Amino acid sequence: MTKLYSNKVNIMLFILPALFLFFLILVAPIFVSGYYSLFDWNGFGEKTFIGLENFRELFTSKSIGFKKALGNSLLLAFFSVFVQLPISLGFALLLGRGRKGERAFLSIYFAPVLISTVVIGQLWLKIYNPSYGILNVVLRAIGLDGWAKIWLGEVETALGAAFIPTLWQYVGYHMLLMYAAIKSVPTEYREAAMIDGANEGQVNRYIVIPYIKPILKVCTIFAVTGSLKSFDLIYVLTNGAPLHSTEVPSTLMISMLFLRNRYGMGSTIALLLIVLCFAFALIIEAIFRGKEDR
Repeated sequence: MTKLYSNKVNIMLFILPALFLFFLILVAPIFVSGYYSLFDWNGFGEKTFIGLENFRELFTSKSIGFKKALGNSLLLAFFSVFVQLPISLGFALLLGRGRKGERAFLSIYFAPVLISTVVIGQLWLKIYNPSYGILNVVLRAIGLDGWAKIWLGEVETALGAAFIPTLWQYVGYHMLLMYAAIKSVPTEYREAAMIDGANEGQVNRYIVIPYIKPILKVCTIFAVTGSLKSFDLIYVLTNGAPLHSTEVPSTLMISMLFLRNRYGMGSTIALLLIVLCFAFALIIEAIFRGKEDR
């Protein structure tokens, strides 16, 4: 009994530094943001306590545009789940069959994840450039001059043009997670299904995909929360322009903090993003758990 107690004490002593860092880096800033969200403060002078006024203004004021920014993030989350993840799953299923050169394809598909987001933003800025960008050059070359646009400068096209690189960058990330899960499917399951007369599509539908549901759940959570937190690529490509049509909560938060000197409002947006990410993670967890129960 004494030895068991001693082991528990030793375990706690080893865990304490990690717990301290976890609290200091993750938990404490959440509470600090919650505290500052209750004040009208420019980050330097005296703070004025206003209670929940920042939250009310965030959802009622048209000049802030939080509803539009949140709607853009939710739209990105929709495309991430129903466009990005199916593409990733398709690639993972193809490579998981043991095709020739699969290691090379894995490296190629995963390469965008390794490249700095700022670099990717600059590459896509060159693609979208209205004068010499490859997209407009190709359209003009095949006689579709009317389709050539200022892709990131027009309200009608800017949001879609900003979403495409964001979705493209992380296809390889989700694909690698799914590929690893597919490779862990026992071969005897596949062989038994094949003996029973199932084709490749049926094996994937009834054997492989149900088996990798835990990873699909993780990818869905990552896709949705990543969309809600999206910032760097949008910031590089448009910084919320034109006319705030590509604004997302993170770019709006930066604008509040550093351009409008509204530290309390910026903290409010940060706190709401944290709450939304946790809420969607719990909802997705519940959806997948319900499917498993059925």
